[in-house]
Amino acid sequence: MTDFRTLSLADIASLASAILVKRGFSVEQAAAIADTVTAAERDGCLSHGLFRIPFYVAALKNARADPRAVPTLQVSDSSVVHVDAHGGFCPLALQVGVPALQEKARQHGIAALALHDTYNIAALWPEVEDLANAGLVAFAFTASNAYVAPAGGSRPVYGTNPMAFGFPRKGEQPLVFDQASSASARGEIQLHLREGKPLPAGWAIDRNGEPTTDPVTALEGAQLCFGGHKGASLALMVELLAGALIGDAFSMESSALDTHGVGAPFGGELVLAIDPSHCNRSTDHLARAEYLFREVLEQPGTRLPSQRRYTCRLRHQSDGVKVPMSLLSELSELENNSVGS
Repeated sequence: MTDFRTLSLADIASLASAILVKRGFSVEQAAAIADTVTAAERDGCLSHGLFRIPFYVAALKNARADPRAVPTLQVSDSSVVHVDAHGGFCPLALQVGVPALQEKARQHGIAALALHDTYNIAALWPEVEDLANAGLVAFAFTASNAYVAPAGGSRPVYGTNPMAFGFPRKGEQPLVFDQASSASARGEIQLHLREGKPLPAGWAIDRNGEPTTDPVTALEGAQLCFGGHKGASLALMVELLAGALIGDAFSMESSALDTHGVGAPFGGELVLAIDPSHCNRSTDHLARAEYLFREVLEQPGTRLPSQRRYTCRLRHQSDGVKVPMSLLSELSELENNSVGS
């Protein structure tokens, strides 16, 4: 039986930030990362919570990683804003760029934020949820390291290539989803490995292209897209949006830059924001959306994306989060060992 310790959200944020600062991250980088890690733990997204802290630390083995980088914002008359992360990490780059993105969206109706030269180890839903809370419709796309075989193939070319969407709601938390184009996130396979559990069928193939449910064999082979060629098309789309379109790395190029094989994707992220007031001048878009949501929820067994996450959020805000002692032990070693060890 796994042993746990219950931590408050404040405890989780403090622990994450303290470890990162001890390992050489600036206070600003550490605080931004800790915010996203804490949000993931709060919402039950364990694959992007404290579990990710060792990945942030391991990313520093790569020569281009700069844990003290200060992102720079570039704004022009265009509706596209740019943030160069200078080898830093995505959460701080987003904090720098999102306010300008919101302003441009309200000015032009639709705007884009292109993040460049950044390590992206976080989930995408926090940024689209924040934008939806501001009344905007939002999309986010980022590539990854090359873990996923194209449909019919056996060699990794694509990343898990997640995409996220946020839509505001009237009197409710926004509708948000964040999903990989692969059958599972990379972190889900790593969690199965940590817990000694077999994978569901259809998640991965081994080095020879044969189906496998063994996490070790899967991590050595290739992940599969969900829905066969349909998921592969979405993976390709994300490569083009977050790579070719904004001039950043494809997943296979990110893998080549990950010289120590730590699994820290390096490249870009594209975030789109739409101001509904520029799109719909005749009806209440929020009321229209609620009509659709009611139709969905009238059927037994249905739920909207993010509902389960919001339920988990309420519980963890009041009761704290149960964190496995094995993970806390690993984090304690990171905090207590010197940077050069």
